[in-house]
Amino acid sequence: MNVSDGDVVDWAHFEKARAELGPGFIRILSYFREDGQKSVAAIEQAMREQNTVALVIPAHTIKGEARQFGADPLATVAELIENTARLCIETRRFPDELVADVVKLRQLWEATIGMFDEATNPLKSRPGQSGGFGRRANNQNFGRL
Repeated sequence: MNVSDGDVVDWAHFEKARAELGPGFIRILSYFREDGQKSVAAIEQAMREQNTVALVIPAHTIKGEARQFGADPLATVAELIENTARLCIETRRFPDELVADVVKLRQLWEATIGMFDEATNPLKSRPGQSGGFGRRANNQNFGRL
């Protein structure tokens, strides 16, 4: 899967979460932004420091939060990082094989947040919605012969 694909966010799941969370949706989405940014940075730092234990909690955090908003590809990569790190802790080795996945995690994170920002921007019209301020009037021929 390419990060530029339209498969980064399950919009039906996203809209379901928006409906279920109601007025608290934007606040909870902002928590996801804050926690996710910290989690991605912590995972990258753990990889630089070769600290396998430090990979687990931030990967677990971003996995759960991403699934809540329909960002399954992001959650899947985070889950792979979490599970691989847990296995490597048991076998007492560092998961060098996760370097490409951590890079992919960053790319998916940025793509996901960009799409969420666009979907929640009150100044942009959403698909399926029409009208609003500045719309073109449909009655331009009213009163003309």
